[in-house]
Amino acid sequence: MRSPSYELAHCIVCGHAEAEVVADADDMKREVEALWAFHEKRLRPDTPVTRLRDRVAFSQDPPWRLVACRECGLLYRNPAERAFEVESIYERDCPARELLQSLHDTQHRSYKAQARRLRRLLSRGATVLEVGSYVGAFLSAARAQGLNASGVDINPAVNKFTRSLGFQVRDGELASADVEPVDAIAIWNTFDQLHDPRGAVVAARARLKPGGVLALRVPNGGYYRSMRENPTARATTNLALNNLLTFPYRWGFTPHALLALVEAVGFKTIKVVGDVLVPTADEWTRPWARVEERLMKAALRLRRRSAGRLPWFELYAAAPAADA
Repeated sequence: MRSPSYELAHCIVCGHAEAEVVADADDMKREVEALWAFHEKRLRPDTPVTRLRDRVAFSQDPPWRLVACRECGLLYRNPAERAFEVESIYERDCPARELLQSLHDTQHRSYKAQARRLRRLLSRGATVLEVGSYVGAFLSAARAQGLNASGVDINPAVNKFTRSLGFQVRDGELASADVEPVDAIAIWNTFDQLHDPRGAVVAARARLKPGGVLALRVPNGGYYRSMRENPTARATTNLALNNLLTFPYRWGFTPHALLALVEAVGFKTIKVVGDVLVPTADEWTRPWARVEERLMKAALRLRRRSAGRLPWFELYAAAPAADA
């Protein structure tokens, strides 16, 4: 396999190049070792390699170095993989249908919360376009809430699976999607991997009806940083259970940074909601570890009123009205 190529990066929110190092290559190596040790204790020894996906094996390699913008706090890789490297990873990724079905079933239960929150901001039958629709779990949850949801994703093979479930999914990116204006655009668990998040927000505004809703869900870079600055066994557990250990993402927004980004494009923030990662325990997880995950994430949710203190968060914003 060819090694990825890299480029220097800068803050995509405020454009500044001044940043401080949060984690270097040696730090990442220690996090990789800690992540493997964490899951080695919690997974059965006969766990298939394919079920290590999104636990200890991620689409992107651990970063060489993580830095944080001195101005807005955005966490990002510097150097970062070139755009075509990241996109090609997702375009080529093709898990077995059995795994895709398992992911759909597991994620559907978790996406009910996102579908309900979005439904409260829309009328019944509203049109929703999900960017990075993957296995169609949100599309299914949105349909159950009475929303007319379709998707767009760069992976043709996975899209074929999602279409087999009866959903409309387009191949490609949001910027190239030829769609009629919709009532809402949702980008769950994908925005943080995009090469150009600001461009995606601009493309979303162009494809939303006046006053339409943009919904984003991202890992909290500020939370990751705070846990690393105060290392404890509990901090490591929370990072691992929320897929933040080794930070397998391109961007780590803080609520402040993401709010600044969307408002610079003309959106008006409606609300920010803190959350935790969807459940990852399955039949290969030891029983005590399943209980641990439920309890740890339930404890974190008690902080929901403070989005900055939770490992993930969602931002909902409204596009300008017709006369704006």
